[in-house]
Amino acid sequence: MKAFILDRDGVINKGGNINRKAEFVLLPGVTEAIKSLNDMGFEVFVASNQGGVGLGHMTKSALKSINGYMVTLIREGGGDIREARYCTHKPHAGCSCRKPKPGMLNALIEKYGIDRSQSFMVGDRDTDVTAGKNAHVRTVFLGKSIPSGARPDYHFDDLPSAVAGLLACNAISNEEGSR
Repeated sequence: MKAFILDRDGVINKGGNINRKAEFVLLPGVTEAIKSLNDMGFEVFVASNQGGVGLGHMTKSALKSINGYMVTLIREGGGDIREARYCTHKPHAGCSCRKPKPGMLNALIEKYGIDRSQSFMVGDRDTDVTAGKNAHVRTVFLGKSIPSGARPDYHFDDLPSAVAGLLACNAISNEEGSR
């Protein structure tokens, strides 16, 4: 199985501290980009640090509500997110799931039999790139400028540009795959 593992805040939705469903706003073109990936045979997953839970800024129930809302919005646009994983530990808690460690990515890879050589981690922070490198998948950095020390395989402004750009450089195929 080939996959795209996406960070959430700043990749799927407008960044910032999203602690309530009402604060969640999809970025332009994201639903269509995810649908395009699905149509090309990629499973799409989310792996996101959500330390606000551990810090008490948000409850696990609120996170579940935000996630359900995100999945609903994307499905309404014809796309699908197979599974979302979140590290809810406090920053610096030393857990193996918080990016830049690859725990969430490796768990998804093992659970679904994801082919690392055909898969990508997409994020807007150096920790996303490092987690992808540590999980041995290709990495895509989204944003205007790459943080010092981050060495992504690809760099685009946003998810729709990444999908179009990866297609254009033949890093992904437009052939429909079986999901």
